[in-house]
Amino acid sequence: MSTTPSGAGDRLVQVGAIVFFVGALATLVTVAPLFLGTDPFPPVAYAVCMLMGVGFLIAGAGVVRSAWSNSPKRAANRA
Repeated sequence: MSTTPSGAGDRLVQVGAIVFFVGALATLVTVAPLFLGTDPFPPVAYAVCMLMGVGFLIAGAGVVRSAWSNSPKRAANRA
């Protein structure tokens, strides 16, 4: 079994995915009381939901970094 070397933005994509899923879980937990008819969470809980967007941006930055480092012009300069 061969292993591929990790690219420039792979770690950013992994961290972005984790942050995104934490934000998605927070969104589900925060929205649940609205459907269950209980008291809503404090505004701080809604701020944690913003991690979805932050994670998406981090993962997007990782994709852009990988694409930029693997571009033909950069590969020609390295050779």
